[in-house]
Amino acid sequence: MRVLLVEDDNEIAKRLMAGLSQAGFTVERADNGTDGYTMGLDEEYAAAVLDLGLPEMQGIDVLKRWRAAHRTLPVLILTARGTWAEKVDGLNAGADDYVTKPFHVPEVAARLRALVRRASGIASAVLTHRGIELDTGSGSVLLNGTPVKLTAREMKMLTYFLHRIGRIVSQAELAEHLYALEDSRESNTIEVYVSRLRRKLGSDIITTVRGLGYRMD
Repeated sequence: MRVLLVEDDNEIAKRLMAGLSQAGFTVERADNGTDGYTMGLDEEYAAAVLDLGLPEMQGIDVLKRWRAAHRTLPVLILTARGTWAEKVDGLNAGADDYVTKPFHVPEVAARLRALVRRASGIASAVLTHRGIELDTGSGSVLLNGTPVKLTAREMKMLTYFLHRIGRIVSQAELAEHLYALEDSRESNTIEVYVSRLRRKLGSDIITTVRGLGYRMD
């Protein structure tokens, strides 16, 4: 899942990007409010982690402008500010949840997963479909009760499809959500990962929609 991180502190950003990537997220970062606002407005993300204390544009203003522009992506506020009033202001401005610094990265990852599930209309941490059981918390996958070993990229792709059952997903969309900005996004790479998922989970689990992309029916 592709996540936007808007955080100006380099050490905090590095720790979050490393931890969230390990947890299966693809993280793209902005280090100021202006860039964060633009990226959140122009790009598609599963969720955003937004610091309130930002240079150029405060996080609360970024959030208000996103919501005014009808951007509905789930937003997790990340802030060192400790007063309850500021947290309430953030929630009233359209935030979906908050974490106060100092924080534990696994908690941030868990809250992000919960926000994405909620936005997708899914309540459980376990995603199920045609004998597949994916536990988004532990990262384990079962096929008809038998464990299946997936690589990190395969896990990301499977999670993305399971949140979009019945929807056509283009190769470009998959590439955006699987790779960080500096990585290759060649379409044939996407075909390779789709082929691997079919081999491990069943040849008919993902349908090719010619000229449009793929669909998990």
